[in-house]
Amino acid sequence: MKEDIIIPKVEGVYIAVVNEYNDVYKTQDWNAYIINDKEVDLDMVLIVTSGYSEDKMTSIFRKKIDVLPKKSYAKIELMQEELFAINNTFKVSFFEGNKMCDKTYLFRKNTINLKALQPLPLMSVKGVLVK
Repeated sequence: MKEDIIIPKVEGVYIAVVNEYNDVYKTQDWNAYIINDKEVDLDMVLIVTSGYSEDKMTSIFRKKIDVLPKKSYAKIELMQEELFAINNTFKVSFFEGNKMCDKTYLFRKNTINLKALQPLPLMSVKGVLVK
């Protein structure tokens, strides 16, 4: 019976952390984004984030996006720099057509930093990307 369950492989959906200027508070902030580089809209996107290390664990943050249009991106959350010293997970679930897809993205500790910035798909800024 387990052999009958087909779990689709998630491709073309990424999580990125971007260092950008906040016009309101006049600060450099780190923000997490979800990127839909697919040719189809994603429905009912659920994102659950948390951070952890051997002796620490953050609270759980949840976000729902009703529709993430094709070839677009959306901000998930503001991230405090103290979180970069621990592992950060983003568990993403969504419907693509009538199939439910699920993937966990992991930013390992100390991998989010200014030296790791790279060009991002669909965004005109640089950031740290997990595929």
